[in-house]
Amino acid sequence: MIKKVGIVGFGQMGSGIGQVAAAAGYEVVACDVSEKDYERGLGYITRSLDKAIERGKADEAAKKKVLSNIKGVTKLEELADCDLVCEAVVENMDVKKEVFKKLDSLCKPETILASNTSSLAIGDMAAVTARRDKFVGLHFFNPVQIMKLVEVVRTLDTSDDTFVAAREFAESVGKTCVTAKDSPGFVVNVLLIPYLLDAIRQLERGLATREDIDNGMMLGCGHPMGPLALTDFIGLDTTMFIADIMFDEFKDGHYAAPPLLRRMVNAGYIGKKAGRGFYDYAKKK
Repeated sequence: MIKKVGIVGFGQMGSGIGQVAAAAGYEVVACDVSEKDYERGLGYITRSLDKAIERGKADEAAKKKVLSNIKGVTKLEELADCDLVCEAVVENMDVKKEVFKKLDSLCKPETILASNTSSLAIGDMAAVTARRDKFVGLHFFNPVQIMKLVEVVRTLDTSDDTFVAAREFAESVGKTCVTAKDSPGFVVNVLLIPYLLDAIRQLERGLATREDIDNGMMLGCGHPMGPLALTDFIGLDTTMFIADIMFDEFKDGHYAAPPLLRRMVNAGYIGKKAGRGFYDYAKKK
């Protein structure tokens, strides 16, 4: 039974997972490389809770409960007695494998290891451990506090008990789960990324302006956000990274990053987080 949850990487995604787990009553141990990084993640949570209080969706007691259930550490050894450890570090396979090698040697035998990757092969990470049957993908969506979906990803070796425990954990923190096999992009990104890439291709070809492409999908299809604005929100670099992974796997032109996307990423126009992508957010401010 999962009672104590470890988080490796306490950035936006890791802190979001930590917040929803702590709100559900789990004891959370959050590990990052330095106290400064942990405090930054805690700041994300505090601001999220303060906004929820302003909107009347939480109160001070709920905020206190969440913060009291989270402990910050800087050494993986502190996660040794966790029942579930979820990794949310940078999207780099070598880095993730190194994390899981260490966790495998440190954690108790029954600990479930999970990755929050949005695109990398879960089985490749599991292969560096001696607990392939206790390895699973738990792909939360950003912002974790708001988005209701979790993709539960089974590898060839994930046991039924591990899958059920991981799914029950995700459901217990208020999420709806979909099951995916261990294939690049899983369910959501394998459908979403080609849609975003096609919108960029049509902009590149001069079919319509960025505003007309986005308004067409919002007003014509009922989407809450147009594809170019959504790419800005996700990050052009992240979109290209996922597209490259899927193209390498499938060799299908639908997943090939358009030249415009690659040029913009190389120029540093990677979206809202950089102040400029398909839209100029500095001007909007």
